Amino acid sequence: MHPDEPLPLARPASCTELFTAFTGLALQGFGGVLAVAQRVLCDDKRWLSKGEFLEALALAQVLPGPNVCNLSLMVGDRYFGTRGAFAALAGMMAVPLLIVLAATMLYAQFASHPLVAGALRGMGAVAAGMIIGTALKLAAPLRSSPLGLPTLAALATACFVAVALLRWPLVWVLPALGLLACALAWRRLRAAETAP
Repeated sequence: MHPDEPLPLARPASCTELFTAFTGLALQGFGGVLAVAQRVLCDDKRWLSKGEFLEALALAQVLPGPNVCNLSLMVGDRYFGTRGAFAALAGMMAVPLLIVLAATMLYAQFASHPLVAGALRGMGAVAAGMIIGTALKLAAPLRSSPLGLPTLAALATACFVAVALLRWPLVWVLPALGLLACALAWRRLRAAETAP
């Protein structure tokens, strides 16, 4: 195999492997699992290509519920149907739930301590950095989008303006822009098919 060619995709051997992989992924994702999910699912496990990950993530963001839980359901279902979906979701949720319950009890005891309050404020910058880093990593597969970079940039800008500046509800902005993006992509793909 040529060194520049991507490695072939693998598949999980069992629902147990899905459970343990998503448990490990969840435990690495302090401040946000999506920053780690792309590396684990695409680079380490090779269960998804970067393009497939981006498509699944786009769908996961439009559906109700936490993005990464939706993503785990899709990946699990892809390989083992309903059993796989539940195994991946259980891996994503079980151990973090116990950690959050323990952290809640500790926070109730020490919330008023200035060191704890300052540490929690500082974590906001870390979380923002992780989100920006993930966005930059996922930008490469967008180059092959049928929409083209200018249209993608316009859609991203419209989403930012609508949600961050105009304070429109995300629950309306994402489906509206998502449907617009789907319609534009369908139109361009259709035009490419009919072109001589």
